[in-house]
Amino acid sequence: MPPRVALYVENCLAESSPNLPVSENTLETWFDQWLEILTSDLPPALSYEIGLRLTNDAQIQELNTQYRQQNKPTDVLAFASLETDLPQSQEMLASQPLYLGDIVVSIDTAERQAQQQEHSLSTELAWLTAHGLLHLLGWDHPDEESLMQMLQQQVILLKEVSIIIDLE
Repeated sequence: MPPRVALYVENCLAESSPNLPVSENTLETWFDQWLEILTSDLPPALSYEIGLRLTNDAQIQELNTQYRQQNKPTDVLAFASLETDLPQSQEMLASQPLYLGDIVVSIDTAERQAQQQEHSLSTELAWLTAHGLLHLLGWDHPDEESLMQMLQQQVILLKEVSIIIDLE
């Protein structure tokens, strides 16, 4: 049985930009398909929960300053809830969704990056949310080699949802 994801999307730009570049159903489908690939990295749960907040540069800069001590906007932040050695019983994992954490994406930065990369905003959103999901699952990129491994995994995840990205 494939993993089920409850995705909670908070569009903080609803007043200025009420339409998301992709539907919430599409986003949920992406996460479902990605977790199907990545479930070996997770405790065996029947379902998962993820928060996704779409915001602007000013709001993500506040979070970046508060949590990473970097007073500048960024494209994506991930706040993982899992500890690597978190003890959880099989009964608990089977009875309730496993909360993976929250992903925050700046749509302002995503729009700029989509233009620079000459692809759509929905493609950039897929790229950034896949990156955030990998962070929720413990991936990190402290050096060039680990960054390349993570980017290659993102390419695999995007191919799974029929989005082709070339790293070159």
